[in-house]
Amino acid sequence: MPAVIDLRSDTVTQPTPEMRRAMADAKVGDDVFGEDPTVTELEKLGADLMGKESCLFVPSGTMGNLISILVHCPRGSEIILGDESHVFNYEQGGASALGGLVYHTLPTERFGTLSFEEIKSAIRDPKNDHNAAPGVICLENTHNRCGGTVLTPDYCWKVSEIAAQAKVPLHLDGARLANAAVALNLPIKDLAAPFDSVQFDLSKALASPVGGLIAGTRDFIQKARRQRKQLGGGWRQAGILAAAGVLSITQMIDRLKDDHANAKRLATSLSKLPHLKIDLETVQSNLVLVTIQPPLIPADFVAKLKSHGILAGSPRGNKVRFVTHYHISTADIDRVIETAGRTIHS
Repeated sequence: MPAVIDLRSDTVTQPTPEMRRAMADAKVGDDVFGEDPTVTELEKLGADLMGKESCLFVPSGTMGNLISILVHCPRGSEIILGDESHVFNYEQGGASALGGLVYHTLPTERFGTLSFEEIKSAIRDPKNDHNAAPGVICLENTHNRCGGTVLTPDYCWKVSEIAAQAKVPLHLDGARLANAAVALNLPIKDLAAPFDSVQFDLSKALASPVGGLIAGTRDFIQKARRQRKQLGGGWRQAGILAAAGVLSITQMIDRLKDDHANAKRLATSLSKLPHLKIDLETVQSNLVLVTIQPPLIPADFVAKLKSHGILAGSPRGNKVRFVTHYHISTADIDRVIETAGRTIHS
């Protein structure tokens, strides 16, 4: 059998050989005591990368979002976010379960944006005793369930103005913010600038084995550090993991353009096949969202690809997701295209 081509997610990436060596040789200490030099190095790099005062290394992007939301929001207040957001759909309602917070969802538009008017309407008067007070507004960049679409700085600044006028903090789930920056050919700090806090993942297309970063003001990060400890996220010799994160930031961002080119190549070719519909304008980074049309059955299509050594994301309704990453070559993409064509015509 040929090698398996795993397009289920960019979370399947494994550390590069350089990362493995750096992890083995990492200088470490007890990070709960603030004594791990490699964690300190990573957090400084992250703060500089996102143009924020301070940064915190966390075990996962989900924990990073949860910590940020809990720091921003008093109990009983609302999280204003899109109905297709990762925070709402894939994080087990953690802010509600652990923080006593209310999810106030808004319709997500085609490219992952939320309507300015919808956001304004969702910010209810905290002086009205009938209302849950607004706690935080959350955006996502790139947007997972919209197919990896990219939010522009112009859009985010306009939302920031709405948030500032209402005195409501603005948080970014920037799990794939590096992909957005590469797609727009802009520094990451330009995309992070409109936000009071940013969550940035290291373990997706940047190939770290685990972990993410939260960035914000020094005061915010001090509170986030306490919240991380309460959630059981206090590290000890975490420099072993942080060493990979350092290389994610310094070596893995520029190469994301190859993943984007592979995604575009895949999407363009698959869209020409019968029963596969792709909104090509939404293929802006490393995600390809395919709508499977009758008589083709999504689960059957995924199963047939798997029988040929190609793994696609589990069907979500009539949609199947493909994600390009560090381990996927152009030759792999060509094999997927050829196999998909044979599968559909068989």
